[in-house]
Amino acid sequence: MADDGSSFWNFSLQFYARPQVAAACLELQDDAGADVNVLLYLLFLAQHGRQVGRGDVARIDGAVSSWRDEVVRPLRTLRRRLKNGVATIDAAASAALRTQVKSIELESERIEQHTLERDAPASTTGAPAASRAAAARANLAAYGELLGGLPAAPVNVLLEACAD
Repeated sequence: MADDGSSFWNFSLQFYARPQVAAACLELQDDAGADVNVLLYLLFLAQHGRQVGRGDVARIDGAVSSWRDEVVRPLRTLRRRLKNGVATIDAAASAALRTQVKSIELESERIEQHTLERDAPASTTGAPAASRAAAARANLAAYGELLGGLPAAPVNVLLEACAD
């Protein structure tokens, strides 16, 4: 998806395209229950020099949890299910539907991102940080506290990508 005027969406597209970032985000999503959009938003805040604590992260996550649970996750599950086809349905038909579901899933992610950007503005969320790197570390640590931990390897990939 192209530039839609949202600085967070544009940040996400550019950041997610960096080497190893997509794989790290998906690992955190699949293995630790992280919401990739929340991860990206926490890093977006860090790029704006904003550091958040666990309470802020809980509020940020809460702003999109219903949407994620009722819309984004079911679309992701359906898209993944269609990847290998379904029973006797023609593989080409299943693949075509999967492509459409993928597009709708991406739109649902964009809506979630706009909600995050609207409900937790980067200019006022959290507190000023000593540095962007410190903010990124603190923000991901706070999210890890909320989720009961995040694996170090993919977090380090994201932190290194922030430093680039």
